[in-house]
Amino acid sequence: MDLRLNRAAGRGESAGVGRRVAWLLLVIVVVLLHLVATHELAERMAAFDLANSMPKRIEVAYVRTIEPEPAVAAAPAPPPPVARRAPAKAPRRAPAASAPAEPQVAAAPEAPASAVEPPVDVATSASAPADASSTASAAVVAGAAAPPAADAGPTTTIAAASAAAAASAAATFQWPGATRVSYVLTGNYRGEVSGNAQVEWIRIDDRYQVNLDLVIGPDFAPIISRRMTSEGTIAPSGLVPERYDEDTRMVMRERRRMTVVFESDAVVLANGERRERLAGVQDTASQFVQLTYMFSVRPELLRVGNIVAFPLALPRTMDSYAYEVVDDQQLVTPFGVLAAFHLKPRPRLPRRPNQLTAELWNAPELRYLPVRIRIEQDPATFVDLMIARKPEIAAADPATATTVASSRKTP
Repeated sequence: MDLRLNRAAGRGESAGVGRRVAWLLLVIVVVLLHLVATHELAERMAAFDLANSMPKRIEVAYVRTIEPEPAVAAAPAPPPPVARRAPAKAPRRAPAASAPAEPQVAAAPEAPASAVEPPVDVATSASAPADASSTASAAVVAGAAAPPAADAGPTTTIAAASAAAAASAAATFQWPGATRVSYVLTGNYRGEVSGNAQVEWIRIDDRYQVNLDLVIGPDFAPIISRRMTSEGTIAPSGLVPERYDEDTRMVMRERRRMTVVFESDAVVLANGERRERLAGVQDTASQFVQLTYMFSVRPELLRVGNIVAFPLALPRTMDSYAYEVVDDQQLVTPFGVLAAFHLKPRPRLPRRPNQLTAELWNAPELRYLPVRIRIEQDPATFVDLMIARKPEIAAADPATATTVASSRKTP
């Protein structure tokens, strides 16, 4: 009896050991699978973070400032050739009979010079050729009467001369190596706010990086901070964006990241929507530098009443964007009074909720840089950036300075 019990106990112990071994093997297999899955997930997360990380900022030492200097006046348009008129015939003498005299047709008055050179609407690059039809359409968009067909010759001559001058200016324009403009920020966001901002332009050979930074609140504990970065190449027509990144941090809210990718024939918005890439398209950050370039090579664009338009790709939409030169003003800055032209965006309907608009004040005395920027969501929600000191520039071209993660190519 005891022998049978001992044998049964032995079989029970062997079964228990077998179960423990099997359980241990199962645990080991699960742990190994978990490690493999964790490693793969970590690799995927690292790749995701790399693809969605903000571009590396180029570090540049700013050692000099830009001094205000008189702006170069735009060259006046050549006078239109005077059209030869046929000699007037002697009036026909009325017959002795009581027949009514023929009515005299008054000659059309010559168009004044202002009508020959209407306000300009720029919908293409600064160096794009112009023709009579484009000049006429520019006059209509700008709110001026288009010149009559009889004036097509002079208008074409003026447009061609203007295009040639613009092409020559674009060819000789020297892009600076690095420039930084610092601003004092005031505004209203659920109450009065203050802070600082800066716009930074950096060039390495034929590539560029534009950084626009906004900080609301103290630097050590900002309420809101946003960095906007545009990267791409430089062409005769100006900036050609390849990628736009936006990083926003707010107290008590999740960090928000948005990216717009510019492909050769399409623009991929932050929501994944693909749009056809339009010629001359800019992004939220590059538009400020593009406007400075356009005014540098075509100063005549900065005339009250003119309209400057180009396609603009925002994180969630892409559309034609038009700025109108509405006024010229004297701005009081910490280093003196500056003459500046006020550019205001034309309303875009229908207006989307929380849609931002940016008004600019560009100063010809400071290389046409924006010395004031007002970004508004609605009358009660806005920030106003006013230049804080003279713009800073690097000592030399930053080609030998820190590189941009090779200015990252478009993924």
